[in-house]
Amino acid sequence: MDGERREPEEGEEREPAAISDRNVLDSFSESREVAELIANLREVFAELVSREMAVERFIGIMDKYQEQPHLLDHHLEGMMNSLLEIVWDSGSPPSLVHLAFKFLYIITKVRGYKRFLPRFPHEVRDLQPVLDMLAKQNPRDPETWETRYMLLLWLSMICLIPFDLARFDGNLTSLEGQARQPTMDRILDIAKCYLVVSDKARDAAAVLVSKFIVRPDVRQSRMADFLDWVLSMLSKSSSQTMEGTVIVNGMLQALAQLFKHGKREDCLPYAATVLECLDNCKLSESNQMVLRKLGMKLVQRLGLTFVKPKVAKWRYQRGCRSLAANLQPQGAAVQNQKREVAAAAPPEADDDEEYDIPGEIENVVEQLLVGLKDKDTIVRWSAAKGIGRITGRLPKELADDVIGSLLDCFSFQETDNAWHGGCLALAELGRRGLLLPSRISDVVPVMLKALTYDEKRGACSVGSNVRDAACYVCWAFARAYEPAELLPFIRHISSALVIAAVFDRDVNCRRAASAAFQENVGRQGTFPHGIDILTAADYFAVGNRVNCYLTISVYIAGFPEYTQPMIDHLVNMKINHWDSVIRELSTKALHNITPQAPEYMANVVLPRLLPLSVGSDLHTRHGAILACAEITHALCKLAQENNRSVTYFFTEKSLEGLKQIHQELCSRQLYRGLGGELMRPAVCALIEKLSLSKMPFRGDPIISGWQWLINDSLRHLPLVSSAARQHIKESAVSALAALCNEFYINERGEADPALQDELVTQYVSELQNAEEMIRCGFSRALGALPRFLLKGRLQQVLEGLKKVTIISPEDVSFAEARRDALIAIAKVCQTVGVKGDGSQQEYVCRDNVDQIYATLLTGVTDYTTDSRGDVGGWVREAAMTSLMEVTLLLVQNEAELIHANTCKQIMCWLAQQSAEKIDKFRAHAGSVFLTLLHFDHPPVPHIPHREELERIFPRWEKEVLNWNAASEAFPRITQLLGLPAYQYHVLLGLSVSVGGLTETTLRYSAQSLFDYMKKIQSDPSALESFCETLLKVFEDNLRNDRVSVPLLTMLDQMLANGCFDMFTEQENHPFPVKLFTLCKEEIKRSKDIRKLRSSIGVFCGLIQFQGDMREKVFFQLFLLLCHPFPIIRKTTASQVYEMLLTYSDLLDPAIMDQAMAILSDTNWEAELPVVRERRNCLCDLMKVPRPQLVPKVRWECAPGAALFMGDVPRQLQNTWDGWSCCLRPLQPHSREHSRLAAPHSRHRCAATAPLPFLGKGKRQELLNFNSKMMA
Repeated sequence: MDGERREPEEGEEREPAAISDRNVLDSFSESREVAELIANLREVFAELVSREMAVERFIGIMDKYQEQPHLLDHHLEGMMNSLLEIVWDSGSPPSLVHLAFKFLYIITKVRGYKRFLPRFPHEVRDLQPVLDMLAKQNPRDPETWETRYMLLLWLSMICLIPFDLARFDGNLTSLEGQARQPTMDRILDIAKCYLVVSDKARDAAAVLVSKFIVRPDVRQSRMADFLDWVLSMLSKSSSQTMEGTVIVNGMLQALAQLFKHGKREDCLPYAATVLECLDNCKLSESNQMVLRKLGMKLVQRLGLTFVKPKVAKWRYQRGCRSLAANLQPQGAAVQNQKREVAAAAPPEADDDEEYDIPGEIENVVEQLLVGLKDKDTIVRWSAAKGIGRITGRLPKELADDVIGSLLDCFSFQETDNAWHGGCLALAELGRRGLLLPSRISDVVPVMLKALTYDEKRGACSVGSNVRDAACYVCWAFARAYEPAELLPFIRHISSALVIAAVFDRDVNCRRAASAAFQENVGRQGTFPHGIDILTAADYFAVGNRVNCYLTISVYIAGFPEYTQPMIDHLVNMKINHWDSVIRELSTKALHNITPQAPEYMANVVLPRLLPLSVGSDLHTRHGAILACAEITHALCKLAQENNRSVTYFFTEKSLEGLKQIHQELCSRQLYRGLGGELMRPAVCALIEKLSLSKMPFRGDPIISGWQWLINDSLRHLPLVSSAARQHIKESAVSALAALCNEFYINERGEADPALQDELVTQYVSELQNAEEMIRCGFSRALGALPRFLLKGRLQQVLEGLKKVTIISPEDVSFAEARRDALIAIAKVCQTVGVKGDGSQQEYVCRDNVDQIYATLLTGVTDYTTDSRGDVGGWVREAAMTSLMEVTLLLVQNEAELIHANTCKQIMCWLAQQSAEKIDKFRAHAGSVFLTLLHFDHPPVPHIPHREELERIFPRWEKEVLNWNAASEAFPRITQLLGLPAYQYHVLLGLSVSVGGLTETTLRYSAQSLFDYMKKIQSDPSALESFCETLLKVFEDNLRNDRVSVPLLTMLDQMLANGCFDMFTEQENHPFPVKLFTLCKEEIKRSKDIRKLRSSIGVFCGLIQFQGDMREKVFFQLFLLLCHPFPIIRKTTASQVYEMLLTYSDLLDPAIMDQAMAILSDTNWEAELPVVRERRNCLCDLMKVPRPQLVPKVRWECAPGAALFMGDVPRQLQNTWDGWSCCLRPLQPHSREHSRLAAPHSRHRCAATAPLPFLGKGKRQELLNFNSKMMA
C-alpha cells in the first residue's frame, strides 16, 4: 500500500518512502572522488580551511553508506593502501599522518573495525614501526585520538603473527649499555597505558588485550600478572568519580574482551576470582549506565566460561520450514506438520549428557535476572542475551528452573523495566529453541498481558517498550515453532496482535505488532484471514492512528473471529485510558463497529457501561458516557435503517439508565472542579447523540435538566481552563442545536412562544455580560438555534450580535467574543434563509442585508493587539469566512440583494488581507477571494475588474496556488496594483508586508513591488496615480503605527531602488513635497526608535529631488543629528554620510570633504552640547539655517492647580483653545494675558484665576484632573 497518501500523526516521522528511496544504493558511486580526496591530502593538509573542507566532504560521502556499508568492501583495500602510503612515507609531516589516520578512522566507523581490521598489513616487519609510532603519541592529546585508536587496532592485528615475541628482542642491551625493554612488555605497557584514557583509544586497547594476552607465549608468562593488575585497578577505583569511572570502564572492557576471545581452559582458573571481584564492585548500584552494561556483559562471559560449550540436545528444533506447506489449506498443513513433529521427536533425556554445573552459575544467573530489571534498555538487552546463551548450555531441568524464575518477572508488583527485560529474554529463549513447547501454555498468557501493558505514571503512562518487546516475542515464536505447537493459542495471539496493531497508542508498537502479525501469517499460516488483514493493516497503513481506529478497525471487525475481542478490548482497556484522545477515538470506533455486533452491544456492552458512567473513576466515567452516547446513536441509526423502532435494541432499564446519567452526576456535584471539565462536554455529547437518536423523551423532566446543563456550561466558561474551554463550548452548542431540533418543535413545526421568548431573550441578554467567554458561548449558541426559534426574533438576535462586534474601551480586548459573534451572524443567516421581500424578523431581506454586511465588513478592519499578539486576526479571519458564506447564500438565492458597492468593498478588503504579512490570514483571505471570484452557481455579481482578475488568477490555479508561500502569493497580488479599484487596499496591505520584519515575506513582497514599479516607469499617468494612492495611504494612516512605521520602511526601500526617478528631473514636484510634509508630521514628538530610523532613510532618499525642498531635508536631518536619543544621532550621521557619497553632486567637492570629515570623525553619542556644536558647523558649512532652541513658556491658570500639559487627557487637550483665555504666561516681570499657541505643547501651568470661559462640564473635568495630579 502507498504510505505517502496518509498524513502522519503529530510528531510522527515520515520514515517509509523517504528513507527507503534515499538509502537504496547500488554501488560506491563516489569511489573516484574519494580517491582524489585521498590523493590531494598532501596539498590540503597545511591549510586549515581546505583541510576541514576535505574532511567534511569525506565524512559526508561515507555517512551515506552507514546503512549499506558492504558496498565499500571492494574499495577498502585501495583506500587503505593509499592512506598507509602517507603513513609509511618518512617525509610526511606529523599533521599529514594524523590526517591520514583520521580518514582511516572514518572508514572504520562506517564499515566496522571487525571487517576492516584484517586488511591491515600484519607481517613481522610491521611490528616495530607500529610500536615506534605508538611510542611517539601523546595519550592525552585530544586532537589526535583517531591516530592512537587506529594504531592500537593495527597492533592488535599484528599481534596475531605466529612467532614467539622473544625472537624480536635479540640482544636486549642497547648501544649505550642500557637494557632495552622486551617487545612483550612494551606491548603490554602500551595496552595498560591506553586502558585508562578517556577517549576511544580505550576501546581499541581492550581489543588489543583480547588478542595479545591469549597468545600462547604471553598467556604463560603474563596473563596471571595482567589479571592481577586489572583486578587491583578495579578494587582501587571508585565508579563515583570521573577518573574512577574511566578506569573501571577500561578494565571491564579488557576483561569482557579477554573472556570472550580467550580459550575456556585458559580462562577458567581465573573466572571465580574475577567474579568475586566483580561482586565486590557492586556495579548494579552504579549510576553509570555504561558500567552496568559492561558488568552485565562480563558476567555472562564468566558464566559461559564456567559451563562447557556444548549445544543442548534437549532444545526444540523446528523441522522443515516450507513456504509451500504454509500456503496449503490450514488443516492439511497442520496435520502434516503434526506427523512430522511426531516422527522427528527425539528420545527423551537419554542422550542428555550428565555433568556437574559449578556453583558460580547460580550467582551468574541471579545477576542476569537482576539485570533484566535494570532501568536502562541496553543493560536489560545485554542481560537477556546472557540468559539465552547460558541457558543453552544448561541441562534441561536447570534450564526449566531459569525459565520459571524468568516468569516471575511478569508480576504486576514488578516495574515496567522487569516486564520489558522479561520479554526480551523470552524472545531470546524462543529464538534459540530453549523454550520447550511444554512451557508455551505458561508463556502465552504472560505475552498477551504484555501486549496490553500500560501503567499510568503521573500525567502519562509507561509500557510502550513492554508492548514493543511483546511484539518481538510474538515475532520470535512465529519463527521458532511449528504451527502445530502454537495452534491451541492462535486465536488469542492473532486477536491480541490485531488489537495492538490497530488500537495501540504508540506508532512504533502498532508497526511492531503489524510486523509480528505478518511474520505469523507467513511462518505459521494459521492466522484467520491473515492475508486480508495484513493487506489492510500493513506497516504503512497503521502509521496514522485516526485511520487505524476509525477505518481499519471496522474492516477487521467484519471478520467474526476478531469482532468480540476488539469490542471487549475497547471497553475494558481503552475507554478508561489516561489519554483523552484515545478515549474519544475508542468511543467513535465502538460507534463504527456497532453494526457488526448490535445484539452484543445492546445486551452486553451497554449494560456494562451504564454503571461505569456514574462510577467513581473520572477517566472511566468520561469514557463510559461517551461510549454510551456513541453506541446508542449507532443502534438507533441501525434500527431506523431496518425500519424498526428506535428503542428496538433497548430495554426499559437501559433507557432509564441513560436518562439517569445527568441526574446522578448533578446530584453528586460532579460537574464542579477539574472533573467537570471532562463531565460537561461528555454529557453534552450524550445529549446531542440521544437527541439525534430521536429518543422518546419528549415532555420528560430530563429535557429541562439537559437545558440547564447546556446553559450552565456556557456560563461557566470563564471558570474552566483555557485548554478545555473551546471543547466545552463546542459540545454545548452542538448539544443545544440537536436538543432544540428534536424536543422544542411541535407538530406544526413551530416553537412554544413562551419557551422561544425565554430562550432568545435570555441568550441575547447574556451577550452584554462583562465576561468575554460568556459572550463567546452565547453568541455561538444563538448561531446554533434552529429556524423555528429565530422566527420573529431575527432582528433582536442580529442587533444583539452586532453590539458584541462593536469595539469599545471597556471590551477592546474581547477579540474572541467578536470572532464568535461574526461566526454566529453567518450561521443565523444560513439558518433563516433569504427572501428579498420578506420580513426582517424572519429572513435575510432588503431591509437588513446592508446592516449585516456593515457588521461583517467592520470585522475585517479589526487590528486589535494585546499581550497575545494580533488577536484582531481571529476577528478578521471570522469576518472573511462569514462574508463568503453570506455572499454565496445571497448569490444562490437572490443575487440582486448584493449591491455593487458592497461587492467592491468585500473584494477590496479581501485583496488587502491577501497582501498582508501573516501567512495564515493571507492564505485564508486568498482562498476566500478566489472562491468568490470563481464561484459560478451562479457567478457573484458586481466583482470589479472580473476579467483582469481571472487572467491574473486562472481557475485551474485555485486549488494549487499556495498563499502561505510568499514566493507564490506576492507576484500575483501585486498585479492588482494596476487595477484602480484595488490599488489603494493592495498597497495598504503591501506596506505592512514590505516594511515588515519577516525575512521571507519582506524579500518576496518587496521584489514583487519593485517589479511592478519597473513596469510603470514608462507610463507617467500610472506612476502619478500610484503616487497619489501612496500619499493617500500615508495620509489616512498618519500616526497609526501599525501602518506608518512599515510604510516608512517601504518608502525608504522604494526611494533607494529608484522607483520615483521620473520625478527627480522636475523642481518642487508635488509628490516629494507632500511626502516630506507627511514624514515630518509622522515623527513629530515621536519616541519610537524604529519609526525615527525609518524616517531618516526617507529623508535621505528625498534629497535626490530638486528644488527648495533639499534645504528643508537638510534642516530636518540636522535636527535629528541633535536628537535626544544617541542611537538616532549616530544613525542619522551614518546615513547622511552615505547620502553624500551617493549624491556627490549636491555640494562642492571641498565642502563635501569637510562635511564628510565632520560626520565621520564626530562621536555622535557624546553629550548634546558637544554634538550640537559640531552640527552647527555642518549647518554653516552647507549654508543651512541653524536649528534654534525654543525656550519653554510658563503659564498660569486656576488657583491651586499645577500640571504639565503633556499629562492632560487628550480630550481636554483638544479643547484647550476653548478656555485658553484664562491662561497667562509667567514672565519675570509681566503677567499679561496671552493665548496658548500649541495645544499639545508641554507647558507648566500654575493656576491663578478661575475658568469663567469654560463650559461647566469641561471646567469640572479639568479641576478634577488638577486635584488628582496635585494628590
